Amino acid sequence: MISAAPPLPPGETGWTFYLGAHEVSWLAYEIGPLFVSHRRLTRRRALPRAKGRWALDSGGFSELRLHGRWLTTVEEYIEATRRYTEEIGRLEWAASMDWMCDPSTLARTGLSIRAHQRRTVSNFLELRQRAPDLPYTPVLQGWTRADYERCAGLYRIAGIDLTREPLVGVGSICGRQDTDETQEIMWSLAEHGLRLHGFGVKSGGLARFAGALISADSMAWSYRARHDAPLPSCKHSHCTNCVHYAARWRERLLHQVDL
Repeated sequence: MISAAPPLPPGETGWTFYLGAHEVSWLAYEIGPLFVSHRRLTRRRALPRAKGRWALDSGGFSELRLHGRWLTTVEEYIEATRRYTEEIGRLEWAASMDWMCDPSTLARTGLSIRAHQRRTVSNFLELRQRAPDLPYTPVLQGWTRADYERCAGLYRIAGIDLTREPLVGVGSICGRQDTDETQEIMWSLAEHGLRLHGFGVKSGGLARFAGALISADSMAWSYRARHDAPLPSCKHSHCTNCVHYAARWRERLLHQVDL
């Protein structure tokens, strides 16, 4: 059996919202927890030192949509994650190289939900076996409630007790987070004692199931900024890459859902 990751240290068990950031330089700012993609970081020869907490997005959504498979190898991802922990620092956790199960991604890969789930679980096992010192997080993938329960069962069969994991990601919910079905899925998983992170969950989803999560992330601020006028203090034509706009968006979001 593969040993579970240790529990979070005392004082680090509160609710966290990770602001999605496509500007790597933001890691050097004190603007709250960030969620940064491996696809952005791997392009950089020099990396900033982090002034705040952050988590690593594996970039699977883009990689599978673009190529229909993972081009990044496990070895490359481990090497990159270790580099980020050493050069950037303050990395809290890193998403495993999961396989999304939304219809568009399935159409791109030509594989079934069950095949995506098997690959998701297999990748996490390989990451933890090869790099037990790195904070890789398991991810549940599926589409229906039964799918996610089956995925959890695959982890259990492989010797992973998800109730002992500090965090368990839930994927393939971003485009439908504000729905009754997703609300049911998230609460049912939480009732099994899992400490959940919701990928791509913003105001609609948080209003429905924030209590089922211990953390979430979103980059919806950038889309919103395309349609908003720039902040009065900004000189650019729009705020789609603006750290000030992103920080204010996060504050408003947390206030709206009382977090």
